[in-house]
Amino acid sequence: MKQFIIGAFCFFLSGIVYSQEKSIQIEKDTTKLDEITIVGRRKLSNYRQEKTLSSIDDYLEKSNKITMIKRGNYAWEPSMNNMNSERLNVTIDGMQIFGACTDKMDPITSYVDVSNLQKVSVGSGQSGSENGHTIGGGIDLKLSNSKYLQTGLKTSVDLGYETNGNYRVGGLDMEYSGNKFYIKADGIYRKSDNYDAGNKQEVLYSQFQKYNISVQSGFKFNDQHSLDGNIIFDKATDVGYPGLTMDVSLAKALITSVTHQYKNDSTFVKSLESKVYFNTITHVMDDTKRPIVPIRMDMPGWSDTFGFYSKAMAKKDKHDFTLNVNGFYNKSLAEMTMYPNDPNESDMFMYTWPDLRTLYSGVYAKDIYTFNENETLTTSARLGFHQNKIALLTGLESFQIFYPEIEATKNRFLSSFNANYQLRHNKYDINFGFGYGQRAPSVSEGYGFFLFNSFDNYDYIGNPTLKNEKSFETNVKANYHSGNFHIGMETSYFYVMDYIIGTIDETLRPMTIGANGVRVYDALSYARIFDVYLNTSYKLSNALSVNATLGYNYGKGSNSENLPLIKPFSYLAEISYSIPKFNVAVQLEGNGNQSQYGSFYGEDETPSYAVLNVNLGNELNISNHRLVFKYGIENILDTNYSSFADWNNISRKGRNFYINTSFILY
Repeated sequence: MKQFIIGAFCFFLSGIVYSQEKSIQIEKDTTKLDEITIVGRRKLSNYRQEKTLSSIDDYLEKSNKITMIKRGNYAWEPSMNNMNSERLNVTIDGMQIFGACTDKMDPITSYVDVSNLQKVSVGSGQSGSENGHTIGGGIDLKLSNSKYLQTGLKTSVDLGYETNGNYRVGGLDMEYSGNKFYIKADGIYRKSDNYDAGNKQEVLYSQFQKYNISVQSGFKFNDQHSLDGNIIFDKATDVGYPGLTMDVSLAKALITSVTHQYKNDSTFVKSLESKVYFNTITHVMDDTKRPIVPIRMDMPGWSDTFGFYSKAMAKKDKHDFTLNVNGFYNKSLAEMTMYPNDPNESDMFMYTWPDLRTLYSGVYAKDIYTFNENETLTTSARLGFHQNKIALLTGLESFQIFYPEIEATKNRFLSSFNANYQLRHNKYDINFGFGYGQRAPSVSEGYGFFLFNSFDNYDYIGNPTLKNEKSFETNVKANYHSGNFHIGMETSYFYVMDYIIGTIDETLRPMTIGANGVRVYDALSYARIFDVYLNTSYKLSNALSVNATLGYNYGKGSNSENLPLIKPFSYLAEISYSIPKFNVAVQLEGNGNQSQYGSFYGEDETPSYAVLNVNLGNELNISNHRLVFKYGIENILDTNYSSFADWNNISRKGRNFYINTSFILY
């Protein structure tokens, strides 16, 4: 650990010394494709966003590729290409951060808020491997850029209210920007009571409250060198999870980083960004709010991560190069204490994550070769060393009961490769891509100890002997434009070898009272996952337009069983009217019947549904200030429904009236 920190610090300094001898943000329709742009405090006139104070979860669902797995009204788990968080690489501004909950109740996306971010970059499959190894793709939550704009002091105030759940949101943003120095501070607070499903059916244990505070500051030494610091503190309490058997009394994160940036357009290396960071998470599950449980339990978890990266961007002739060297050291520990109802019985204690230490270092390289103004070829590769070590002797001895030959340390080497060809013309563009990637088992898959999964009602035991999961993928994307008409198609296919999933072990007895049995993480020979989406839009006039999206997904394992949590047929249709200072849109969204569900893995059939929404927006100028209103009605017909992504079929919100107000002071 000491050597890792010293090495990271030396690498960071060497990047500064070496630099002494871009990424382009594209505004896109958020119902399509790769990059979701978070609306900043100064960009609230972007009417594509239905709510200026939506959570990160709401924004991510605007992408075709992403589905949010909902265990409650808060902290949804992102899934991309029908693959959950174990198969994704989710980072915050390139920083690795790992949840502290064995039940996935604290995905990384839950520890930031819209006030912290500038945009969210989504890379499907191996195109998302810049910050780490992945199978399904990568999501990078980009923090705000440095701002030396000499604009002085700016302030904005945001307020939001939703009738369903009595949901309140408030935010404050203050920023000072000079020629050499800037500082930005923001905070946001969210609180919701239990919400109602359709037909006024209250969903118990769906309440939550959280606040998020961040401070970002920077100093510009000259036109080439600058230094930035960032601190984010996020705390959620009294979070209910109606899809689970336990709730959360505390989910707390501290995320810190220091970044040096070098830019010089006259040299081969155009930019060099080097960052050191530290983050720590505390997560506490308990069931004290549940009136009747077989046995009371506390399940706290902790995750600490130290890391660094140094990313260089260079240009030579027709080549645009990116080189990213990164590393991290993580400590994950979780425990469970059970309190018997009989006072004569002793409390029971065990480690559910055995103080696992993970060390990783790797290198990523990308080249964009431009043949001409119409053709480009992008190739990338990542190589990495991954080490797991069980720090607790009691944890090692517990696993040696099931795996007598294992040692405390397990080393792995990981690799990935990706290539994409793009052809553009005036009326059409087309992309062909293929890739190969590997990932190591997650902490729970490799080292989880009797983790209860309420989805299939089984206890799970990790398997330290699992092989690396491997995937071949191919994808095609095409768009055609003619006047006011647009149509696009996007499809991808994954052939995943050594696909990690739980298999029933009849010889073991569960630890959880009422569980059906025990599953041990094992690997199918392979699994096949496929998706295809069709997008179309037509502009009827300068103000009026219509667009629609259709999607189909498929997933099956080598055992001929349907994989769980595969999205069924889906659709979205929208008609929108937009003029300066006003916009309105009506949406119809829904899923078909989930006929190909994974009953072998505890999943049941989810019926079809359709939901009608309307959203509106106004902007007013008051002197030199701006006042923005976003308001509307969700689920107008008060439909009672759940989707395949709702854990244990918990119902989604019924009819909901909302309004967001933002006042920007210049």
